[in-house]
Amino acid sequence: MSARELVVLGTASQVPTRQRNHNGYLLRWDGEGLLFDPGDGTQRQLTHAGVAASAITRIALTHFHGDHCLGLPGIVQRISLDAVAHPVHAYYPASGAHWFRNLCDASAFRRTVELTEHPIATAGPLPAPGAPFTLEAAALSHPVQAFGYRLTEPDGRRLLPERLAALGVRGPQVGELQRTGALRVGEREVTLAEVSEVRPGQSFAFVMDTRLCPGVFELAAGVDMLVIEATFLEADAHLAAEYGHLTAAQAALVAAECGVGTLVLTHFSQRYRTLEEHRREAARHFGGELVVAHDLLRVPLPPRR
Repeated sequence: MSARELVVLGTASQVPTRQRNHNGYLLRWDGEGLLFDPGDGTQRQLTHAGVAASAITRIALTHFHGDHCLGLPGIVQRISLDAVAHPVHAYYPASGAHWFRNLCDASAFRRTVELTEHPIATAGPLPAPGAPFTLEAAALSHPVQAFGYRLTEPDGRRLLPERLAALGVRGPQVGELQRTGALRVGEREVTLAEVSEVRPGQSFAFVMDTRLCPGVFELAAGVDMLVIEATFLEADAHLAAEYGHLTAAQAALVAAECGVGTLVLTHFSQRYRTLEEHRREAARHFGGELVVAHDLLRVPLPPRR
């Protein structure tokens, strides 16, 4: 199993179907598990996917329409029932704080998990204690306050074995050089920059329920993986505009313009029984790796570019 992957728990929009559960997406990132928009049934979908509740370290809600948050009570109760020992950080639009708390206390149970809230009032960087990445939010265009999320890993360095060998750095010296940034070998000092190259950090964006707006492009710019709603087809673009959604064509155009690595389409209206036209419509505009999501699909984060 990939250490970095998207586990798709549900792909329906407002109304679930026999094939599509309400929303739910778990991004596994090394030791982190970010659960995005847990709709109704997410707890059961985690079981079907073989993912333990203890894998969840952060919960991020884009907005408070039911298909994006009604699974929250079950998730909070499950991580308490399973006695998850680590704190879980929760991100959500600040205007919905009362809904968040009502959902978390929807029924009688004994809460044992440490749930740290991070209500979002404005776009920008978000606190991410202990994470090996930065988190940021951007405002989206929907009938209620909504935010999308972007995760960015800092650049690192990749060691070059041939340069290490040429300069005589070997064994425990390699680790010391990584820790200190410089090391004396014989008559000269060897720096980390001499024996390594930049290893670009990976990035991920999550864009749900929105019309086209600046925040969509800000989140998607250059990411390795973009998970984005494609509720409608272009033939129904008038409905997308009216209800604050995107078409498959619009999502693909965003990915193409922003230089996205892998495009994952999801959040499909129940009016579409099959999704082949979503694939065809998106492929006309985006030539990269295209995934039309289905429930319980696993999508590895693409290799570093």
